[in-house]
Amino acid sequence: MKIRNKLYFSFFAVVLVPVLIVGIYLTVELKRMALNNAIDQNTANVERVKKRTSDMLKVAYDISYRLYNDHRLSQLATHRYDSIYSVVKSYKSYPDFREYEDLYKEVSGIRLYFDNPTLLNNWEFLQPNADIEGKFWYERAMKTNGLIAWNYIEDDRNGQYNLSLIRRLDFTEDNAKGVLVININSALLNGILNQETFETMIVDEYDNIVAANRPGRVGKTLVDAHFDKNIADRSTGTFNAVVDGRKSRILIEGWNPTDSLNGLRIISVFSVDSIVHEPNRIIRLAVVVISSSILIALLLIYGFSSLLTGRLLRLSKQFSRVASGKLDAALPIDGRDEIGQLSRQFNAMVGRIHELIMEVQDTNAQKSLLEKRQSEIKFRMMASQINPHFLFNTLESIRMKAVLHKEAEIARVVRLLGKLMRQSIEAGHSHVPLASEIDVVKCYLDIQKFRYGERLSYELAIDPRAESIPLPALIIQPLVENAVIHGLENKEEGVTVRVDAEWREDGVHIRVTDDGAGMTAERVDELDAHLRERDEDEEEETGRIGLRNVHMRMKLSYGPEYGLHIESEPERGTRIYFVIPHQPGGGIVHVQRTDRG
Repeated sequence: MKIRNKLYFSFFAVVLVPVLIVGIYLTVELKRMALNNAIDQNTANVERVKKRTSDMLKVAYDISYRLYNDHRLSQLATHRYDSIYSVVKSYKSYPDFREYEDLYKEVSGIRLYFDNPTLLNNWEFLQPNADIEGKFWYERAMKTNGLIAWNYIEDDRNGQYNLSLIRRLDFTEDNAKGVLVININSALLNGILNQETFETMIVDEYDNIVAANRPGRVGKTLVDAHFDKNIADRSTGTFNAVVDGRKSRILIEGWNPTDSLNGLRIISVFSVDSIVHEPNRIIRLAVVVISSSILIALLLIYGFSSLLTGRLLRLSKQFSRVASGKLDAALPIDGRDEIGQLSRQFNAMVGRIHELIMEVQDTNAQKSLLEKRQSEIKFRMMASQINPHFLFNTLESIRMKAVLHKEAEIARVVRLLGKLMRQSIEAGHSHVPLASEIDVVKCYLDIQKFRYGERLSYELAIDPRAESIPLPALIIQPLVENAVIHGLENKEEGVTVRVDAEWREDGVHIRVTDDGAGMTAERVDELDAHLRERDEDEEEETGRIGLRNVHMRMKLSYGPEYGLHIESEPERGTRIYFVIPHQPGGGIVHVQRTDRG
């Protein structure tokens, strides 16, 4: 990289990157602070609305409490009248409903539903008809023991909807019962919400919007207002959602007024874009200022780098002359800075060049000697392997301990492991009888069955005529190992591995099959291509003897026409097939195998 480019890179690394990191951090932090402040303000607004609304609803609760214990109201409602005159006279003697409405602006209407045929229906005392008695709020009030319910219901006198207090009144005379309904002043309730900055709503238990500071919301449900149903069903909490196509934050606060059967919820919504609008404006201004500063800095760096690189280029030309063998090159001293100092040192360097060459030669000789010594050390380290007989004797000691403690299964597996390791290490012979190879396979499968239990089962079907035929050592066991590992990989119910050896005229046909998950045709083609790659590294990274190792040894033993063949179908298992020809010294294997997993 040229000096000029390094200066540019240093500028980006030292100035631009930190500025970007700080800018991104400040941007995120500024937006986060704005959102947190908005959430805090929103929470305070909701608490203020909750308090003011609770004070308003408490007025209706106090009125209902007085009427619940009003003996005069009980006498008026339960008395059996003999004339219209007496009814009118009783109504005039009980002006409490109208007085409460005039005295408390929080209440817009009071009415009592009572089943007394001698009463006259007016705006205050009403006979419940079948339609009223079928309303959900009336039925629930008659079933509850004086508890208050708050619902957004229709006033059957004028057809308007109001948030209403609904309560059953129990009269002592004749154990009579009536339903008291007190309407809350909707205009006053909406006025409380209109003082809030964010969109705020009061919702009843059936998601009816009873009050809101946004026009067109009152009377609708949350579903009508396009609220996510998963959020509309929540009783409390803060949520992120998209409202009216804008990313928004929703705060839900629920509360149960005094002695209430049900509760109300206050929902406040604010747009995230509206909150981060001012931080975004500040960020845009900061980007303009920072970009201008960076541009000016780049121009200054360009001018400085041009002066610096010009002097360096002259120095580079003299170095090139020396590199080409012209040791008589002399560089005039230029300046008193580092470049000038380098020029003076250049002249002294040329005079010592021959000495340096000799030093390099000596260094190379020492390096060669060191590498030779290192190779000898590596060879000695490789030669100092642990005697495998020590491991066999240790396994035999473990097995004897298991036998003494009557752990027959552990003793059997340790014996099989020792036998498997001994046979594997002693497999230095080029060819072994098929019976010996099957013995190794059986030891391996017994050990794996001890490990996996009922998940693994196996079958061995060996033609007795084929047991004496020679074949390369450790040629079947890697295939069985591959079938066990990949067969059990994605199959919880287990897998069955089968090894078949059949005597035929052209040789001994050997198959290794499993009923695992199988492979797709594309995977089989990929595996076949891997077997035929001209790569000397046929060992897998896991340290196990891989399929490519077996394939290459078969071809080297019996010729290029022999090798492994693989067949597989998804969910139908895998088959590896190979043939050992009737030849002295062994046979070749064609394997077809399909992995289920």
